[in-house]
Amino acid sequence: MTDLEDANLEDGDNERGSGRAEEDAVRDELEAARIAEALVFASAQPVSEAFIADRLPKVFDVRAIMLRLQEEYAHRGVNLVRVDDAWAFRTAADLSFVIRRDENEVRKLSRAALEVLAIIAYHQPVTRAEIEDIRGVQTSRGTLDVLMEAGWVRFRGRRRTPGRPVTLGTTRDFLDHFGLEELRDLPGLEELKGAGLLSGRIPANFNIPSPSMNDELTEDEDPITQLDLEELGLLAPGGAPEE
Repeated sequence: MTDLEDANLEDGDNERGSGRAEEDAVRDELEAARIAEALVFASAQPVSEAFIADRLPKVFDVRAIMLRLQEEYAHRGVNLVRVDDAWAFRTAADLSFVIRRDENEVRKLSRAALEVLAIIAYHQPVTRAEIEDIRGVQTSRGTLDVLMEAGWVRFRGRRRTPGRPVTLGTTRDFLDHFGLEELRDLPGLEELKGAGLLSGRIPANFNIPSPSMNDELTEDEDPITQLDLEELGLLAPGGAPEE
């Protein structure tokens, strides 16, 4: 056998080996996508990318896998939607009217609760005193309790100012309920005007703040401690949750 024939055989083996490697890579990626799909399908709550990544080999780009799955489900009756850094299956928006919901719905929010929720969403991290300053009226504990019970508002930390006021922010459930991928998807000034939610005679200098996209504590916030939770009535003394 000539050197040329040997070289051709070697090239053929290399090509077959490369082809098998590509097939194996495609097969492994499909299996990773199946695992990610199953993890999200099995959960009633949005599943974080970190949770999915922990269950896949490190070589896979979880965000890329989820985006491809999102495209596959884009025209089905169930869509794969992103909620912050998590993913969930949800009924396609145009089919929601045919879905009968027997579970208990969150109570209808009062005007005060809607105002407080909007202020927290756009101004977070924000304290109760800051909410009252923006609204111009006192905010009852009951209003905040309703938003907490709905799972849309949470305590973030404590402000590094006299009195150490608690700061408030929205939750992933808030994004999920209102169909938002992230806080930057909140409607802007023109959208609110178009929806008739703002008067046409609003002040010229009126603007809608851009909410913080970072879930981390800011420089003037300290983390909530167990003692803070006990003072807020979220934990019984000693760490046991309140009944």
